[in-house]
Amino acid sequence: MAIITISRQLAALGDETAHELAKMMDYRFVDKSTLEQRITSYGFVSSKLEKYDERKPSFWASLSQDRDDYLHYLKSALLAEAEGGNCVFVGRGAQIVFKGLPGTVSILLVAPMEIRVERVKSYFRCDEKRARQIIDQSDRDRQGFHHFFFNYNWTAAENYHATFNMGNLHPATAAEMIKELKVLIVTPEQEQKTQLLIKDMVMAQKVVQHILYDQKIAVHFLEALALDNAVTLRGVANSQAVVEAAISAAREVPLVRSVQSEIQVVQEYSVMP
Repeated sequence: MAIITISRQLAALGDETAHELAKMMDYRFVDKSTLEQRITSYGFVSSKLEKYDERKPSFWASLSQDRDDYLHYLKSALLAEAEGGNCVFVGRGAQIVFKGLPGTVSILLVAPMEIRVERVKSYFRCDEKRARQIIDQSDRDRQGFHHFFFNYNWTAAENYHATFNMGNLHPATAAEMIKELKVLIVTPEQEQKTQLLIKDMVMAQKVVQHILYDQKIAVHFLEALALDNAVTLRGVANSQAVVEAAISAAREVPLVRSVQSEIQVVQEYSVMP
């Protein structure tokens, strides 16, 4: 299986290009709507999505437990879609979640400001001043989203296999070029390896889900790594009993073969009067 991620500036024809690419390659098209349906199916309230979707949360939203819940469920949704096979993702940090997988191709679509302005004016039926405001807000939101949730510079060209200037490229032309790039840099062996790695990532995410959300065990900064159904837990707990509870919960997840803990125990303390 292969994964193609499309990151895009507003008015750089990202959705159009991704749609053309998915149709051309017979891949599934995964966009905002697809992911939001999955996220809400996990129990995240739909009215809260707009606080976090491709934007930096407000001060109060950044302090909320909803922030951590959103990131957890976003990763779960991305992985669930990837587990289904070949797909094209549009935005939502997919290029970061799948970074390093050998069967992944990450693309950035940009366009000159003057062309973006004209496209936004046409789409929103607004004047140039308002169009620039919309573009500036979108750019700030996307930069804030990637920095806040992933500490990632999403516009840096070195973070992608290729960057396309969509000023004069038709989406179908760009899609054809991306298709050819995928053929050139992803081998069948790499696709097979990616499928196995995705299974490991899905299992690790299910372990985190079961410990934190199903069993509500308080392991801070919890991470799970999985390799061939063997799971390693990392994080911080305030007692060995919590560690043991987390290990026990991880073993309850279907197909988990073994569990190793690297969770650190840090005793809570109070300041003497």
